[in-house]
Amino acid sequence: MDMSEMMNATMADEGMTMMAEMDSAMMMRMTEAMSACMQACLMCADADGGEGMARCAAMCANCADMCQTMMRMLLRPSGMDMMVMSSMANSVMVMCRACSAECMMHADEHEHCRMCAMACDEAAMACEEMLAAMKMMG
Repeated sequence: MDMSEMMNATMADEGMTMMAEMDSAMMMRMTEAMSACMQACLMCADADGGEGMARCAAMCANCADMCQTMMRMLLRPSGMDMMVMSSMANSVMVMCRACSAECMMHADEHEHCRMCAMACDEAAMACEEMLAAMKMMG
């Protein structure tokens, strides 16, 4: 069973209203983007620490924490609240953009920063997609 099957089964078992209305493929893209961003940010933060880039390391660590929290919230559909999820997705989007901007300042010299910025951009786009879907639902 893959994660999309698990998410669909969980939503059906719980009789989710808000989650059932959301596109499960979009929810999986969001979850995968959060996971990829969290992993990239953790690796970048670790590398940054060894290179004396404290601000970049801190931004990446904060971004990783926020993406992990967002991902965990997505995996708990029974506790989903539209206003909370919207606020969290917006906050994660802002953090991902800020982390991407910081990493891009070092991207020419550090491949891990370039790759982290790309993962952050993907995560921010996934948040935008989710926010747009939520807005359409009312």
